[in-house]
Amino acid sequence: MQGLINYKTMDIFDKLRVNKGDLGQYQKQAHGYFTFPKLEGEIGPRMKFRGKEVLNWSLNNYIGLANHPEVREADAKAAAEYGMASPMGARMMSGQTNKHEELEQELAKFVGKERSFLLNFGYQGMVSIIDSIANRKDVIVYDSESHACIMDGIFLHKAKGGKSFVFQHNNMEKCDKMLQFATRLVSETGGGILVITEGVFGMAGDLGHLDQIVKLKEKYNFRLLVDDAHGFGTMGKTGAGTGEHFGVQDQIDIYFSTFAKAMAGIGAFVAGEEDVIDYLQYNMRSQTFAKSLPMPMVIGGLKRLELLRTKSELRENLWKVVNHLQKGLRAQGFDLGLSNSPVTPVYMKGGVAEATNVVMDLRENYNVFCSIVIYPVIPKGDLLLRLIPTSMHTLEDVDYTIKAFTEVRKKLDEGKYSTTQIANVFE
Repeated sequence: MQGLINYKTMDIFDKLRVNKGDLGQYQKQAHGYFTFPKLEGEIGPRMKFRGKEVLNWSLNNYIGLANHPEVREADAKAAAEYGMASPMGARMMSGQTNKHEELEQELAKFVGKERSFLLNFGYQGMVSIIDSIANRKDVIVYDSESHACIMDGIFLHKAKGGKSFVFQHNNMEKCDKMLQFATRLVSETGGGILVITEGVFGMAGDLGHLDQIVKLKEKYNFRLLVDDAHGFGTMGKTGAGTGEHFGVQDQIDIYFSTFAKAMAGIGAFVAGEEDVIDYLQYNMRSQTFAKSLPMPMVIGGLKRLELLRTKSELRENLWKVVNHLQKGLRAQGFDLGLSNSPVTPVYMKGGVAEATNVVMDLRENYNVFCSIVIYPVIPKGDLLLRLIPTSMHTLEDVDYTIKAFTEVRKKLDEGKYSTTQIANVFE
């Protein structure tokens, strides 16, 4: 057998061993504690971390459906009746059921759209929506703080030769300017314009300016796609989302959300005009070539949506906790940015060493578990502690956490975390 041609080439794996990426470079020090931590036990405000109970502020179980007894019963019955394999095959080929269609009808009705289409996952769903709608003649205008799934969809659009313009986060003057550029460009290409933003920005907790964006339709011809992953189930009078909150739900052309937040499940959906959803149903590659959403997830989704609609007290209690937490933190002088959603970011100053020690102190000495974000996700020199309140937290949980944060901030201001050697939690 002829051997390998002796050209000078690199083993493609070599670069992976040398450069592990922005997050991967910390793998040895972080894995199992700061990254890929294991929270064990029943999903809720109190779980086990490394064998010890912690007060958990790190799960998107906004209205407490993850362990709601009616949800658990519906999931268990569906799994017992159908198993996790049913239905087999992609929806288009052999994976279509009446229950899938029923959930789509109920979701469309809830968010005020003509039709909806179930998706297996939120991330791949958003990527595929953008890829399906926008061709190389079309132009995308998007918010600079858009989620990674939106960015990956835009990368695919660019790979096809399409153009895009980005506006500074929630800057309507810049959005207007980008729409001017996009309008000139599509007048030459013969394409259309798709504006993409989020209902609730999941890191900072502020709302996309949906009310101001839809006003720009008076000047420009475009369609609006909104990723409302954190708004669905939490925002608006009925929980129908951020569009309902602003009173512009009917002017959102394509509404998208995942089940991974308020619905506490797996899957996602996209909703809009019937002919648009018909098109997506037959052209979204992520669904055409993927297995249908398992029946227990669909039946469980119907139960979750029913509770979301009928148990308004769950959402009301969420906001009771949110308001107590955010009001209390701000009263103590904490910077929460512009958050006006359940997502509660707490901004502080510090580098990697300070961030590491702050988190470890909270987890080891205060038994408070929350996520931390540092550069390159946010500017260098800043650190962000991200709290996700749920309807299952108590006001006592909130008061304890505010007290812990106040004590930790005092140590941070005194420089104790920059001089303290990082403990080896892996021994």
